[in-house]
Amino acid sequence: MTVAQQIITIVLVALTTMATRFTPFLVFRSDRPTPKYLSYLGRALPPAVFGMLVVYCLKGVSFSAPTFALPELIAIVCIVGLHLAFRRMLVSVIGGSAVYLILVNLIFV
Repeated sequence: MTVAQQIITIVLVALTTMATRFTPFLVFRSDRPTPKYLSYLGRALPPAVFGMLVVYCLKGVSFSAPTFALPELIAIVCIVGLHLAFRRMLVSVIGGSAVYLILVNLIFV
């Protein structure tokens, strides 16, 4: 790729990124109320995305393996427990990931 092509690519990526950042402020003005469907999506999508991530992460788990998916199940219980205790998504995700990595790399080798 030539230098001119690189510059054009960087400018186009920057403009596209700025357009996606500024468009909501232009479409949804502050003097008008937020549409009901947008408020609904703001409430419904985060749990749906995490549900989809759980399904995606567990799709390759073999329940006929010798460990019977024990690291995954322990990590899920840990995530649920952390979330119920602290109500912080970041604590739940990081804590559950750490527990899973420790189980897979040190215990269920």
